[in-house]
Amino acid sequence: MVIVPNVQLNNGLTMPIFGLGTWGSPPGQVEQAVKDAIDAGYRSIDCAHVYRNEHEVGTAVNEKISEGVVKREDLFITSKLWNTFHHPKSVRKAIETSLKNLKLSYLDLYLVHWPMSYKEDGDNLFPKDNKGMFIDGKVDYVDTWKAMEELVDAGLTKSIGISNFNKGQIERLVANARILPATNQVECHPYLNQKRLKDFCETKKII
Repeated sequence: MVIVPNVQLNNGLTMPIFGLGTWGSPPGQVEQAVKDAIDAGYRSIDCAHVYRNEHEVGTAVNEKISEGVVKREDLFITSKLWNTFHHPKSVRKAIETSLKNLKLSYLDLYLVHWPMSYKEDGDNLFPKDNKGMFIDGKVDYVDTWKAMEELVDAGLTKSIGISNFNKGQIERLVANARILPATNQVECHPYLNQKRLKDFCETKKII
């Protein structure tokens, strides 16, 4: 088994630098993929409510815990707050739904998936108007973030972060934050190296 090195977050906790992403994992296959990943040495699993497969991920994780392959504290489980749940009154319910699906009592990291909000519309995660445009939820992500901070206070997640935020959005968030984002998860590869954004995040102690 390969031992994966960690990176230290700005709150003193650590996160494995390699993880298994579960976006796009076909139903019926992601459970086995997570089991195989844990057996191979992966300890970080990246999830999201919008991926619609957290229940399968949770089954796999808990089976490996039950087998004694890993302990809960060995794993680093990430999930994300979807755009339709940005209203401060909806944030806690959203993480509780993910925790129920994942069969866990806490997350290691919970991210604001995108800086924009959509109108809350029950189980419809992509509300659109009659022109096919997404319906703005009219929620300020700073207000969303304050509700995210309360999740840390409640012990529902150890760390909170953001995803797909740009420099300007991060500056505004940091200026109004009680708890700094631990991470900014963004697309990054040779065709989109994100060096300027990475360098900026480092000045704010954001991984």
